[in-house]
Amino acid sequence: MGILLWVIFGAFVGWIASIIMKTDPQQGTLMNIVIGIVGALLGGWVMSLIGQTGITGFNLYSLLIAILGSVILLAIIKALQRRT
Repeated sequence: MGILLWVIFGAFVGWIASIIMKTDPQQGTLMNIVIGIVGALLGGWVMSLIGQTGITGFNLYSLLIAILGSVILLAIIKALQRRT
């Protein structure tokens, strides 16, 4: 059940981040899930760098950190795509 919740959480976070970064038309559901999960890991890592706690479970704080990480990840992807 935990993996299924992470997939749903990742899809939701990836979708929100893709709307913020205006990449939603290019992304499908699978890409939203990947962006959301990897973004959550990235957001937790960034927060640990500045001395804060990362993802702590399924709550509003973790949702915001995951969205932050996903937006950062999408910004990096967009920058790399422009370069090539």
